[in-house]
Amino acid sequence: MRAVQIGELSLDQTLAQSSFCLGCRACESVCPAGVEYGTLLEEWRSAAWQGSNRNLILKVLLFAVNQPWRVRFLGAFNLRNFKKQEPADYSLMLGCFERGLFPGISKAAQTNVPASASGNQGCCGALHAHNGELERGKVMAKELGEKLPGKILTTSGGCAAHLAAVLGKERVFEYSQALAEKTDQLKPVMINGKRARVALQDSCHLRHGLQIFNEPRKVLAQIADYVELPGASDCCGAAGTYAILRAKDSNRVFEKKAKEIAKLDLDFIISVNPGCTRQLKTQLRKRKINTKVLHLAEFVALSNSLNA
Repeated sequence: MRAVQIGELSLDQTLAQSSFCLGCRACESVCPAGVEYGTLLEEWRSAAWQGSNRNLILKVLLFAVNQPWRVRFLGAFNLRNFKKQEPADYSLMLGCFERGLFPGISKAAQTNVPASASGNQGCCGALHAHNGELERGKVMAKELGEKLPGKILTTSGGCAAHLAAVLGKERVFEYSQALAEKTDQLKPVMINGKRARVALQDSCHLRHGLQIFNEPRKVLAQIADYVELPGASDCCGAAGTYAILRAKDSNRVFEKKAKEIAKLDLDFIISVNPGCTRQLKTQLRKRKINTKVLHLAEFVALSNSLNA
């Protein structure tokens, strides 16, 4: 980035480097100078990933969620998205691809955190901001902020970090934050008379961008036999669109994590981000590792159903 800034390299010469980076922001957590590398990467990609330099698959993904009506179409078969809901403590952000791929996550989130969910909301813009359309991503976040009243609850770490950066941390709450103060109300998930053995895969943007990592662990420790995954803070290789645009590299990133998960002999591996959920499910299935994958909201809902 410095070489581009001073004219030693052109943007076209740095395309490979700009896409090879996961954008996990782990460097921010250890940088003594506090450099916000995630922001720099977004600005770099916004300059470099234009015109013919933008991947065709990425163009399709961005187009799919660029307008609220397209996002609503992703959840067209989930009738709950069209029901009028009464005002609550939080306004639940349904997510764009989450409502199509994992519609049960938002439903599960509402079982323990009072939140209304409006089906006519659009994308928060995180996908755009991370993939070469930073300014459009900011506009989409502001539009969503105007549509959702009061405190916004999200079940996606990446979305939480983006919304908090644009709207402010005082308006945006990730699911585990809202639930962490209610852990005394939760009951354990039991399997064969023992607490379920679980580990957590951190969301990179949640941990390194917002420094939120204790809250989901507090929730899990209350309802399960929590085991710390050695590389929990390391990226799983999902990294937003990375697993789609650089599938081979994503597989290599996950290889070490697969061995760590298999070694722990877990009942469940828990995520706090839908992209991570998809990556974990896909990669573990591919390697025939039987550990079940659930989003934190789904695991808490399972606790509720088993203790009803």
